[in-house]
Amino acid sequence: MMYLAVNTKNGIVLDIDPLPKIAGGYSTILADPPWRFINRTGKVAPEHKRLGRYATMSLEEIMALPVVDISATNSHLYLWVPNALLPEGLEVMKSWGFRYVSNIVWAKRRKDGGPDGRGVGFYFRNVTELLLFGLKGQMRTLSPARSQVNMIETRKREHSRKPDEQYQLIESCSPGPYLELFARYPQPRWDSWGAEADENVIPKGKQHKGYTGGEIGIPQLKPNERIPDENALAIGLILKSEYDAGTSINDLAGLYGFSIQRTRSLLLKAGTEFRRRGPMQQESESRLLTSSSL
Repeated sequence: MMYLAVNTKNGIVLDIDPLPKIAGGYSTILADPPWRFINRTGKVAPEHKRLGRYATMSLEEIMALPVVDISATNSHLYLWVPNALLPEGLEVMKSWGFRYVSNIVWAKRRKDGGPDGRGVGFYFRNVTELLLFGLKGQMRTLSPARSQVNMIETRKREHSRKPDEQYQLIESCSPGPYLELFARYPQPRWDSWGAEADENVIPKGKQHKGYTGGEIGIPQLKPNERIPDENALAIGLILKSEYDAGTSINDLAGLYGFSIQRTRSLLLKAGTEFRRRGPMQQESESRLLTSSSL
């Protein structure tokens, strides 16, 4: 495990330790740089004294990091970038020796599955962040990636903290050895480099009420209760993931207290392709449909 010693002043990084190196280089690198925003007021910038979040680096300083020298000849890069700084993120990726291939979208959700509208933004209220995927050399993702959708849907936590689900996704899709740059919460199997990478360091940033992470829950619905389309889609996607994993419509209805008709409607909303039903399953669903209409 590696650490970054930083000298900061007024929220600006002044100097840093060298990046870690291993024989053959890292096959997979995850980075969440401390991007410096330029806006009219500066009051939402991470380095603002009132917020006490973390020191930032200029685009030039981030681009100058010799990531190309510590990555393997054939390697993957996962780079977090704010929506407003997408062009800068692509510049950083290129300067580090990677070419952009795709991205993963983090959709920030409320507990009920709807979009968490507590984000910021000058033009739109952001409820997503982008994890850019770059390639150096020639190396395909691992076989589980063939069925991995490019979206993470979970609740957000402290300011700037990314979803823990990213690690399992990356490990299933890209080979080790793994390195996380600007790490804040060290993970098993990963080398970590960052000002807050030490397990004894408490990362800066206030954890707001409700920003507790965790799985997205399905709300209890009254019979015939109408719900917005976006909520129906969010619930449907959760049901779809369980249905695609083998859970029957009958079992889903019983598990979440929905009627068979509502369960099927929510699954259709999420674009589910239904399995062919056998005679016994049709009879069982027919009985539940009859009882739910009484």
